[in-house]
Amino acid sequence: MSNTGDGYLRRLVRRLTSDVAELDADDLSEMSQASGARRACDCKCGEQAEVLGRLRCVGMVPKASVPTLEAELYDGTEGVTLVWLGRRKITGIDPGRTIKARGRIADRDGHKVLYNPYYELQNTA
Repeated sequence: MSNTGDGYLRRLVRRLTSDVAELDADDLSEMSQASGARRACDCKCGEQAEVLGRLRCVGMVPKASVPTLEAELYDGTEGVTLVWLGRRKITGIDPGRTIKARGRIADRDGHKVLYNPYYELQNTA
């Protein structure tokens, strides 16, 4: 069998034996790289980054002084928390939605964060 056939067979066996979450993570990672975005696992604190992924959860965090909308973006490799200060809701920022976000990566308690990121809602049709 040729190398091309071996690669196809290997991918087919992996697809048949992997769980759905693992396959979804692979698809998200491939979609992110194809869009030109960086993988979240490769982003470092202080760097400008553009990431693409699916929003896992979205919620308003009441603070004493300023309400904050937070969303966890997952690109198949790692999560990045998106934080919009002073916002309670943003139309289109909903769980399950795919978005591209960019800004400077920060660290909050060991997790990657983008504060007030620029974002684009993505069509997933």
